[in-house]
Amino acid sequence: MSDANGDGTDERLVFRAKQGDLEAFAELVRSCQEKVFRTILSFTRNVQDADDLMQETFLQAYRNLGKFKERSSFFTWVYRIAVNKTLNFLKKKGREKGRETLNEDAPAPDEGLAAASPETASLREELRRKMKEAIDGLPLLYRAAFILVVDQGLSHDQAARVLKCATNTVAWRMHRARKLLQKELGPYIERSTS
Repeated sequence: MSDANGDGTDERLVFRAKQGDLEAFAELVRSCQEKVFRTILSFTRNVQDADDLMQETFLQAYRNLGKFKERSSFFTWVYRIAVNKTLNFLKKKGREKGRETLNEDAPAPDEGLAAASPETASLREELRRKMKEAIDGLPLLYRAAFILVVDQGLSHDQAARVLKCATNTVAWRMHRARKLLQKELGPYIERSTS
C-alpha cells in the first residue's frame, strides 16, 4: 500500500490539493477509487451501499485533507477511512451475523473459470454460495481481518495498520476465522471433492 505511482506524484498532488486545487484532489481520487470501491464491496456485498460508502469516504478525505500528515501514502490513508467507515456502517446495520445475501450485481470471484460439467458447475456454485454465507456469518472483526488478508491481499502487518491493532491480533483473528470457516464449510468441501 505504497504511493500509487511510486514516483512521488501523490505527494505533489496532495500538496496541490491542500492548497485548494480541486483537480489535484480529483486526480488522487481517480488513482485509487476502483480499489477503494472493490474493498468496500468485499465487505458490504451490495453495489449501492459500496458506492454510497465510497462517496462518503472521499468526502471525508476531502474535508480532512488538512489533517493528513503524510506519514503514509494517500491511498493508505483513504483505505483506512474506507475500512473504518464500512465497519461502522456494518455495525450500525447489525450485519455482524451476516443476515444479508450477496447483491446480484456483485462480481463473482471466479467468473473467468473454464466451463465445467453441469454437475461440477452446480457443486461449485453451491460451494461458492455457502462460502459467501460463511464469510458473511463471521463475527465482524474476524471478517474484517479475513477480507483484508485473503480478498485484498494485505499482509498481517498491513491489515493491522488498517484495523489499528497489533499484528498478532490480526494473526489470531485469521486463525479463528479459518477455524470457523472450516467447521462451517467442511461438509460442502468434502462433497465437492468426492
